[in-house]
Amino acid sequence: MTVSYAPIITSLLDNDLYKFTMLQAMLHQFPQTHGVYRFRCRNNKDAAYPLADIQKDLEQQLDSLCELRFLPDELEYLRSLRFIRSDFVDYLELFKLKRRFITVNTDDKGRLFIDIEGPMIQAMFFEVFVLAIVNELYFNALSNDSVIEEGQRRLDAKVALLHQYAEKQTQYGQETPPFIVADFGTRRRFSRRWQAHVVETLHKAEPKIVGGTSNVYLAKQLGMTPIGTMAHEFMQAFQALDVRLRDSQKAALEAWVHEYRGDLGIALTDVVGMDAFLRDFDLYFAKLFDGLRHDSGDPYIWGDKAIAHYEKLKIDPKTKILTFSDGLNLEKAWELHQYFKGRIRTSFGIGTNLTNDMGITPINIVLKLVECNGQPVAKLSDSPGKTMINNDTYLAYLRQVFEVDEPE
Repeated sequence: MTVSYAPIITSLLDNDLYKFTMLQAMLHQFPQTHGVYRFRCRNNKDAAYPLADIQKDLEQQLDSLCELRFLPDELEYLRSLRFIRSDFVDYLELFKLKRRFITVNTDDKGRLFIDIEGPMIQAMFFEVFVLAIVNELYFNALSNDSVIEEGQRRLDAKVALLHQYAEKQTQYGQETPPFIVADFGTRRRFSRRWQAHVVETLHKAEPKIVGGTSNVYLAKQLGMTPIGTMAHEFMQAFQALDVRLRDSQKAALEAWVHEYRGDLGIALTDVVGMDAFLRDFDLYFAKLFDGLRHDSGDPYIWGDKAIAHYEKLKIDPKTKILTFSDGLNLEKAWELHQYFKGRIRTSFGIGTNLTNDMGITPINIVLKLVECNGQPVAKLSDSPGKTMINNDTYLAYLRQVFEVDEPE
């Protein structure tokens, strides 16, 4: 179904910022941590052809990926970021992904299986690369001139929409918090070139709205702000580190504060659900962190809960920020911005709808941490379909410890 072609990943900087920030924290504080990651396609039935068909090309792409090293100018760029430490850049100068830590298999149903197992300071850096490669290999077989034309038509419509929102912002005046959107689409992109085209187009159209990207390579190339803090795997890992399970969220947040001392202050809330998170997010953390990130569940209910929590702690919500990043498009982001404006600041990370809106059904692929130091770990997402674990007993225990009800 596919044919071999040039390497998809040509720079180790072509990765999301939070991979670097989490890697730095793990290297400094928990360098011996061992992790197991599993790949899953959540909508196999919607795929135009079996993902197993890309196995041969995927193996070749992984071989190529594991030959890459950071270039001198890339290391200098990372060194220029205030929150990246010099010794971490020195580590990256020697860094190379090890092919032996990742394996690819298929089954007789045409499903694709990818397993990563090894030190987390190696294993955690594979995820975004692997997902981007799988996406591009899959869509390469479906791409043609009409698909690109449709993608461009949809991109032009987004530009027009951004112009409308910018005009409305001007009419509202300086009192209204700005409408801020960042590209979060590396892992689900149609292709590397298409993501670069989309991000550059939107940034040039309205740089005050689209000023950031999670992709560090694009941030460097386009002079944009690299965006990102932590992902679920960082919080999950603490379920298997040397703390009580009940204290794992607080330990993760404390480790983050210790590492970044006020930088990168957006906390992820849905590893065991928003309600359980807020029970741990006390006055200490609420003051130290700049805001919270939404990644599952109803965003309006979630945001209202966050505001109520800040008010309960006697913190003015207007001094904090909510970042939304779950299944958004520009219209949904604008509606959320309108709903919360005047109450709390907002920002939005949009992935698939920016970098893979081509008129073809995207594949919903993930690569998640499922074990750490030989123990199962999991997230209790506020969206039940996002929960991923192979151990039902541990999942039930996790629910009990954090007082999270079973989804109906």
